[in-house]
Amino acid sequence: MKVLLAEDQDLIRGALSALLNMETDIDVVAEAKNGKEALNLLQEHTVDILLSDIEMPELDGLSLCEQALADNKDLTTMILTTFSRAGYIRRAMEMGVKGFLLKDAPAEQLAESIRIVYRGQRVYDPELVLQGMDAESPLTDKERKALGLAHQGLSSKQIAEQLFISEGTVRNYLSEAIHKLGAKNRVEAGRTAHLKGWL
Repeated sequence: MKVLLAEDQDLIRGALSALLNMETDIDVVAEAKNGKEALNLLQEHTVDILLSDIEMPELDGLSLCEQALADNKDLTTMILTTFSRAGYIRRAMEMGVKGFLLKDAPAEQLAESIRIVYRGQRVYDPELVLQGMDAESPLTDKERKALGLAHQGLSSKQIAEQLFISEGTVRNYLSEAIHKLGAKNRVEAGRTAHLKGWL
């Protein structure tokens, strides 16, 4: 099985790669330190599984998986993270990510999980699944995208350019998101949504 590993922390990426390469049937063929680099490497390498962290610069792991699956629906994607936010696992399940594990899982469990998802089955941390079922985001997809960009520090004008919509529409989306999350402003709304794993 050929694996592309996306992880922004050099030490963790190196350790995971070394552990996985010790398995006779798993080969880490490429490593990326952010989501954008991973997308480029997916064009250069033939891989069976994309194994990604969530919180990375340039492009987060969930957005990476979403784009990678849009490009290649047959690609198997897995998330390995330290963050057990309920919103993350819900989004991952909805977009078709096959595995979702916490980084503190034993190395043998990770290797076996890779084999299981390679065979077409799903592997989700059961506790996370229960959390994910309880936490449905009140945001629409458009509100989530606008708030996510605002949370990254983009202005309404920059968000409008990125999403190909008017500034007025951006303000409407942000206003709705602020209202739904019971926040005072876009900063507070962004912080709340981020903590819940909805961005």
